[in-house]
Amino acid sequence: MGNLTRWNPFGEMARFDPLRDMNDYFKGFMLRPVFQDLEAEPEIKLEIAEADKAYTVKADVPGVNKEDIQVSIDGNQVSISAEVKHEKEEKEGKKLVRSERYYGKQFRSFTLAHDIDEAKSEAEYHDGVLKLTLPKKAGAETKKLAIK
Repeated sequence: MGNLTRWNPFGEMARFDPLRDMNDYFKGFMLRPVFQDLEAEPEIKLEIAEADKAYTVKADVPGVNKEDIQVSIDGNQVSISAEVKHEKEEKEGKKLVRSERYYGKQFRSFTLAHDIDEAKSEAEYHDGVLKLTLPKKAGAETKKLAIK
C-alpha cells in the first residue's frame, strides 16, 4: 500500500511572501544610478547644549535666507521652521539642458527639560547655522516631594 499524504489547498498561499517576490521581480533593474545626481531634501540638524542658566542650540539650516526662518517658543517647546528654495539650471549655449527646483518647508520641534524665558532669548544666523541662546525661566525649578 502506498503512502498517503494530505493535500492542503492553502499551503502555497501560506508560503507567499510579497516582499520577497517583489525584490526578485525588480532584481534586474538598476534604479540607483538614475537617481544618484539628485540632491537629497535638506534637513534641520540640531546640537543642544545645557548650562546652568541657559540652553544653546545650533541648527544647521543651509541655503536659507534668515528672513525665511521662524523660531517659536511655547514654555519648554521650541520649534524651528524654514522655507527652503533651491534652483539649479544647467545650460549649453542657449539651450536649457537640465533644471532642478526644490521648494518646501522644513520643520523641527523639540522639548527641553525647563521652561524658556522668551523675552531674554536670542537668535543669530551665520553661514547656514542658526544659533539660539535660550535662558531658563527663573523659578521654574523642579520640586522634589518627600515620600512618607
